Parts: sequence; C-alpha cells; structure tokens
Amino acid sequence: MYRILIADDEEQAREAIIRKIDWKTIGFSIVGSAENGLDALERAERLHPDVVMTDIKMPFMDGLQLGEKLHETMPAVKLIIFSGFDEFEYAQQAIKINAAEYILKPVDADELTETLKKIKMQIDHEVAERRNVEVLKRHYEESLPAMREQFLIRLITGRVTEDELEGNAPQFHINLQAESWAVVLLRVERKEKTARVLEGQAKLVPILLRCTAEEELKPYFSFMDFIIENCVAFIVEVCVSDGILPLVSRVNQVCRSARRILGTKVMAGVSTVTLHLSQLQQQYQEARSALEYSAVMGGDQAICIADVEPDTSIRVEFDEQDTNEIINAVKLANRQEISDKLNAVFDRFHSVVLPLEQYQIFLLEMMTALLKVLHAYKIDETEIFGKNFSVIQAISQLHSPQDMQHWCTEICMKISSNIERERVNSTRILAQNAEQYIHEHYTNPNLSVEELCDHLHVSPAYFSTVFKRESGRSFVSYLTDVRMQKAEELLNVTNDKTYLIAQKVGYTEPNYFSYVFKKKFGISPSKYRNQK
Repeated sequence: MYRILIADDEEQAREAIIRKIDWKTIGFSIVGSAENGLDALERAERLHPDVVMTDIKMPFMDGLQLGEKLHETMPAVKLIIFSGFDEFEYAQQAIKINAAEYILKPVDADELTETLKKIKMQIDHEVAERRNVEVLKRHYEESLPAMREQFLIRLITGRVTEDELEGNAPQFHINLQAESWAVVLLRVERKEKTARVLEGQAKLVPILLRCTAEEELKPYFSFMDFIIENCVAFIVEVCVSDGILPLVSRVNQVCRSARRILGTKVMAGVSTVTLHLSQLQQQYQEARSALEYSAVMGGDQAICIADVEPDTSIRVEFDEQDTNEIINAVKLANRQEISDKLNAVFDRFHSVVLPLEQYQIFLLEMMTALLKVLHAYKIDETEIFGKNFSVIQAISQLHSPQDMQHWCTEICMKISSNIERERVNSTRILAQNAEQYIHEHYTNPNLSVEELCDHLHVSPAYFSTVFKRESGRSFVSYLTDVRMQKAEELLNVTNDKTYLIAQKVGYTEPNYFSYVFKKKFGISPSKYRNQK
C-alpha cells in the first residue's frame, strides 16, 4: 500500500475525495489530511507519504508553495494538484515543481482513480528499478574497481583483518597463495612540469605513470596496483628463492621508461618482503621511507629500504593512522574502543623485539597528540596529570611495555571522561543560549533556525540534533510554545484585539495565529478570553 496525504482548506472537499475512491482496491491508503499548506508540510515530514494531493488555494501556504517545498525536501513524493482555476499560469507553475498531475475541480472520481493507477505504476516501476537484481549487479560490477582500490588502500594502511581479507579475496581477485609480498611506491618529481606533456592535465600524471609501470612489470610479476596520496602503489608477489633484487632491478627500468615519457625524474621506493599479506602496513611504511631516500639521492632510481636501513626488522613506526584512530576514540568517549586501539598498537610492538627507547618515542608522539586535544577542548592539564607534570620525567619512570600501556590507557581514559563532561556542558549551554535567544526574539515574525544558528555560530543540522536532545522539542515546536505562552498572557492581562496580540507574538497573519492557538488550546483566542 502506498501512502496518501490530502490537503484542502474545505473539509467537505477533503471528505468527499476520501469517500469517492476505493483506496484499498487501487493500492493506496489515506494516512492523513490537512486544512492548509503549512499543516500539510508538517504532516508530510512526519508521515512520509508517497503521494500528496493538494488544492492550490489554501491559507498560510498555498498548494504550489507546498509543492515547491516538497520538491526540495522530499523529491520522491508524487504531487497531484487540483484546482477550480483552469488557468495556464497555474499549470505552468505545477510543471515547474514537477507535479505528477493537475486536475480541475470538481474532482471526478473516475478521472482521479485512473490518475492514481497511473501514478501507482510509476512508483511500482521506480521501486522495482531500485530492487532490480540485474541493475544492482551491474552497478556493483561498475563499482568493483573503485571498491577494490579502496580495499587495497585499507589493506596497505593496516585496516583490514585476516577474516576480512579472506572473505574479500575472491571478489577482488587477491591471490592469498603467493609465497611473499613487497610494496613498491612510485612518484614523479613535479606534477606541474609533467603536466605540459599532457596539455596541462596534471591529474592524469599518476595515471600515465601507473600505465607505464604496469607495462614494464606485467611480463615479470603478478601484482595489484592503485593510487594513494599522489603515489602509484604496487603490491607485488615475490618468489622467496629469487629475493627482492629482481624486483628492484625491474623498478629501476620503470623509472627510466617513465622519465622518457614524462620528461621529469621519477622516484621509487621498494620495501622488504613479508609472508603475511594482512601485515602490509610495515612494508608500506618502508616503501614510503625508501621513496624519500630516492628523492634525496636524486631520483630516477629505485631504492630498497634494506639497502639504506638494514635494521628494519626491529623498527616499528607509530603510524599517523594509529594516532588518528586513538585520538578519535578519545574524542568520542568510547572507552572500549580506546582500549582496543591501544591493545592493537602495543600488540604490534610486542610482535618484534624492540628496545625500550622505541616505546618511549611512541609515548612521546602519543602525548604530543593528546596535549593538542587538551588545548583544543580547553581542558586544564593539571586535571589530567596533576601539578608540576613533566612528560619526559613521567615516561622515563616507566620501565616495561606493560607499564607504558597501562599508563597511556589511564591518561586516554581521563582525557576522554573530561571531554565527555565538557561536551555535555557545552550542548546544555548551547540549548540554554538558544532558548534565551528565542525568548528575546520571538516577536520577530521572520525568526528562523538559520538566523539563530548564525547567532550561535553552529550549523543548523548540529543545532537541531542538540536542541532536540536537550529540550525534548524541535526549534519550531519550542518557538510556537513560547509564542502561545506569551499570547495566553496577553489575552489574560490586556484588552488588545486578537490581531494586535498576533503581531506582538510574531504572527503577521491573524488567521494563522488563531489556527495555531486553537490547535494548542482547543479553542480560539476570542473564546478563550470570553471564558475568563
């Protein structure tokens, strides 16, 4: 059943339409009705109809204005406009707002039934298109190359688990049976210079470099390649008995070929090999370091990290991704995630033999990031560390990796708790400031959530979420309640006419003010006053 909302300021017209049609037989149900455009818009946002049938001439907001709003906020809704005016201008406006049908009053039941059947077929077709397995399969296949690249980026940056890798290997054509793998990174010296070769298309430079490298490597190696941070990355299958040297030699040839085509130097970094595809993050970091060595040494050659840093087997870098994930967990006050992220980092450190100094360097980098968070949230450092705190001294007193992990976890938890407290306080203050602004400006008929958010320096989306959580009401609902409360006071203590009270509480339309008042209190303003 598709859902229909009917809007007409004449109650008899609404009831007549509802009575005339056998809704269930043609696949529809009436979910609500409204007597003006504003009421209809509010109900549509709450009831999510598939079709809105509206008269043109209505108070407060006419049918065309309603259709325009629906077209902006709920574009999938089908709009049927009916009117007693056979004027071309109205029909033109209806077309502009993408109305499905324009029907003249009085509404003929057979004509409306046929119209609704036609609209149902349109909706059926749209729903079927979205559900069509073949269409979805085609979209999936078209998206597969991009999905594969994103997966490989996650893999190389250490964000794919063993289970994920095994589960996705078939669809992404990843060979899990290779003996070992290495990472190669390629980068041109200056993209703007090479762009001359491609007639100013600098964005195409990595693609040309990638194609050149693929042609050179394909006869000799199996690999997966993608672009990451303006570099071309290759995850290359390496035969253990051959070692890394054949790959380094071939990548050197890539540099020379790319130099001839692009007209500028090409840098290349090659990692050591790993037996575990799910642990490529170490190889990626090695290739990045080797790439920088290649640049320093003049480019046009492949640098293997093993040649310049022989002890990479005992070096584990604290990656920027580690920082971001831990800091995000701290900011979001997710205690379990903080613990999990720190466990993952320290477990990785435990997997190799590291001197204590490596752990101390890790903690110094971690503390630098955490201190930035403290300053960003204006949290007093003494609340976390106490008085006369020294980072160097505190770290030097930790004599085992276990002590360091425990200390780091404790600090992260303290900061996270403080952030959560600050966040609760700040959202409460934001809501209080909003309420104060509404009480001070409710007389302005143009008061809007956008104006309020400009004053508070927050986005409307964020404000709406926070305000609803703190006050239990939306901005519109709260503003209406304030205006009605003030209107009730004025009716009780003054002899002002209704239209003056409407103006004093922010309504330019006395009739709409009366409509809202009656909706709130159950009786009109004049009857309310007479009851005193």
